[in-house]
Amino acid sequence: MKMLRIPLLMMGLLLCSQGFAATAQQNKMTTCNAEATTKTLKGDDRKAFMKTCLSAPAANDAKTLTPQQQKMKDCNATAKTKALAGDARKTFMSTCLKG
Repeated sequence: MKMLRIPLLMMGLLLCSQGFAATAQQNKMTTCNAEATTKTLKGDDRKAFMKTCLSAPAANDAKTLTPQQQKMKDCNATAKTKALAGDARKTFMSTCLKG
């Protein structure tokens, strides 16, 4: 009985680690596939839906910004509130993004 526990434990660990290795694209595929199934799409309709769903940015993608993207967003917002335009905006953005 004890000899059987170790292989079962190893198998369980292996299966658990596979779940953590899923990529964002795999998660997206699973989500789109489930949504297509819920909508009972078949054939060409399903293919078209899957193509659109997989090419659309994920909700997480829109929320997760790189530090540079976040800085750009913040600088843009500040420039907008200051109503900067033209050369004044360019100068402000350059200074803001460097700092």
